[in-house]
Amino acid sequence: MKLALIGIGQAGGKVVDAIVDYERRTNTGFVVDAIAVNTARSDLRGLRNIPESRQVLVGLTRVKGHGVGADNELGAEVTAEDVGEVLSMVDDLPVHEIDAFLVVAGLGGGTGSGGAPVVARELKHIYTEPVYGLGVLPARDEGGIYTLNAARSFQTFVREVDNLIVFDNDAWRKTGESLEAGYGSINAELARRLGVLFSAGEGDGSGAVAESVVDASEIINTLASGGISTIGYASVELDRPKRGLLSRLSGGAADAEDGGDSTNRITSLVRRAALGRLTLPCEISGAERGLVVVAGPPDVLSRRGIERARTWLEDETGTMEIRGGDYPVGSNFVAAVVLLSGVYDVPRVKELQAVAIETQRDMLAKRESSAASLDDLISTGDDRIEPLF
Repeated sequence: MKLALIGIGQAGGKVVDAIVDYERRTNTGFVVDAIAVNTARSDLRGLRNIPESRQVLVGLTRVKGHGVGADNELGAEVTAEDVGEVLSMVDDLPVHEIDAFLVVAGLGGGTGSGGAPVVARELKHIYTEPVYGLGVLPARDEGGIYTLNAARSFQTFVREVDNLIVFDNDAWRKTGESLEAGYGSINAELARRLGVLFSAGEGDGSGAVAESVVDASEIINTLASGGISTIGYASVELDRPKRGLLSRLSGGAADAEDGGDSTNRITSLVRRAALGRLTLPCEISGAERGLVVVAGPPDVLSRRGIERARTWLEDETGTMEIRGGDYPVGSNFVAAVVLLSGVYDVPRVKELQAVAIETQRDMLAKRESSAASLDDLISTGDDRIEPLF
């Protein structure tokens, strides 16, 4: 699937940077172009794989290149004022070559959470290609203002895109990690999952042909449910020397055993992907649609295993709209990606909204209390003191 990536804000830019890095290392060619949009000049300088010619600094007249300070209302305003600059850069893209746009943003900050819905809305007005979102939720310990930003942006972003893929930082942060190392590993993990998913059907340059092709239409149809989506992933390294010895000693018997091993390996991987660490933890029962992609060397990709995995996922989700196929690559690993679309039983989102409501209530109460206290403080002054104005 051919994508145009647009990263909004610091987190969005870094995630897109990591996806481009993955795409270049794997030589899969699913990224047609990548653009980074920010209000902070320093954040743009930190990108390694998005050249300056594909970067847009918005809000320069308002915030002077220093960012919006976690104010997502200001982030939305300055992005709306300068969205023409973003669209001008998009106009340079070979849009006829892309299958979809992916707008990426962290939902806790100011620029990404405010600007991403603005950019997504404008893209949908102009282009016929699907516009998907990738929203990154802040961790619980990042503070109330970031939770409030995320809750407000989530509600807006999900309405402006054709589907919102969600990644929850809180489910992936490891204790004891530095911020740079923690988010670096998270971005790499997210890039790997998205890379395997969206590069399916594009090939890795090896010339291998899939038995059951997963192309752009399969992904688009899965995401056509709208709402929010989550992605699961699992992989295993192949023990090639052991397989080679068995094959030499047992001939056809080993081939039959390998077929059974491949089937079992694939079904196990798909179960681990769906029931393990999803980008957004949720109950998978009730998902509207799903997609299974199994990547690995052609000789270990079993059609029977993929069919069994699809049937299992149909039973677990309760929907018949489960698509799937294989993605042959030159690798010593077998990996399974499960995309679940239209999920709704998501405790983290419900918790996020509840905390945001409480945070907003506290902020309003403190604002009123502070104003009253200031009035009291001023009124205790000497009445003979005249104000300047």
